[in-house]
Amino acid sequence: MDTHYRDTRKIDPTRGRLLGDGTPNDADRIEIGPTELAFREWDAAGLELPDLRAMREYRWRRLTEHLVARDYAGILLFDPLNIRYATDTTNMQLWNTHNPFRAVLLCADGYMVIWDYKNSPFLADHNPLVRESRSGASMFYFSTGDRGPEAARAFVAEVDALLRAHAGTNRRLAVDKIMVHGLRALDAAGIEVMDGEEVTEKARAIKGPDEILAMRCAHHACEQAVACMEAAAEPGLSEDEIWAVLHAENIRRGGEWIETRLLATGPRTNPWFQECGPRKLGNNEILAFDTDLIGCYGICIDISRTWWVGDRPPRPDMVDAMRHAHEHIMTNMEMLKPGVAFRDITFGGHQLAPKYQKLKYSVMMHGVGLCDEWPSIVYPDRFVEGAFDYTIAPGMVLCVEALVAEEGKDFSIKLEDQVLVTEDGHENLTRYPFDARLMGAA
Repeated sequence: MDTHYRDTRKIDPTRGRLLGDGTPNDADRIEIGPTELAFREWDAAGLELPDLRAMREYRWRRLTEHLVARDYAGILLFDPLNIRYATDTTNMQLWNTHNPFRAVLLCADGYMVIWDYKNSPFLADHNPLVRESRSGASMFYFSTGDRGPEAARAFVAEVDALLRAHAGTNRRLAVDKIMVHGLRALDAAGIEVMDGEEVTEKARAIKGPDEILAMRCAHHACEQAVACMEAAAEPGLSEDEIWAVLHAENIRRGGEWIETRLLATGPRTNPWFQECGPRKLGNNEILAFDTDLIGCYGICIDISRTWWVGDRPPRPDMVDAMRHAHEHIMTNMEMLKPGVAFRDITFGGHQLAPKYQKLKYSVMMHGVGLCDEWPSIVYPDRFVEGAFDYTIAPGMVLCVEALVAEEGKDFSIKLEDQVLVTEDGHENLTRYPFDARLMGAA
């Protein structure tokens, strides 16, 4: 059979000009996205793909509406994930987190400008909601040296001109994260700086229909990658070797990166938060992990599982801890429905047994979208009056967590599911099974 160039240049040779998510079926395109493997798996699973054009418009409109509601002239974004939310563009995301060379200004009238790396002004071309691409937002020392104040003043002069053109006399500008020289330049220009993180966290908390479809797809891809990691995990492999499988399988499907290194084995699971390293998994040991995975479409899938690896049954205390952790997340999950106060979950939810209190996780549950996001619902002993006086709303997605461990013991149990709040309750998006042997079922 002849092979035509028009087919080899496609991401999915079985489709025409467009993919199912509305993006060009062109492997040479600038825009990143899922791979042919991911599309095949989603098709086999019967998943509906998102309409990315509609998703981008939803996010742009939602941010704009939040600006108008607060009477802000605009919002200036430096956080790469806030930029991703506003524009659905990426550029060296991890490098950008500690070298803020990108910025986006969204004015309250919807006019949006991106400042990008000077050699890549084309990276936003796929999104017509970005009206201008410029360069010159870098104010960090590596880039500007001892001329940081001058660079900041030049950048802020552009921002000032745009605000005057699109917001008139309104000088209230929300800003998420900015270098010191930039903040001083905004102050000197007479611009009143407001809390941009409050705006973006509230906007991002409620997912639109296509964001939810994208999350379903990303979740399926993550669980496929987790299954590959579980199949590979065997005694004699190092934690790093096992963790590398998840990374590789995420990338194979068009995922992007993993935010942490939270995989541990045997006694290194207690205390939790030891990062994976060269330790080799032994026979008849626990393996626990937290994905913290930025997957397809830039969506975060944050789930945790604990596995028993070996040829003998796990100890009774391990089974008891696993069952307690499972009861914790399942009971608390049942509280998720519109109108429930965060406070009521904190004080009315399932509480861990006293022996597990000292090493418990930092939160009972937290929001998730492009990363871990607002809200944060904490345990009673970490509750701060006035910090989280809000209620659960449809469209929120929350990760419900448990870390069950006793101080001085040789293991921890880490479990976490990702849950969508619906109009009348909730839906658990996580399908990955719990380890049957640790649950005492096998």
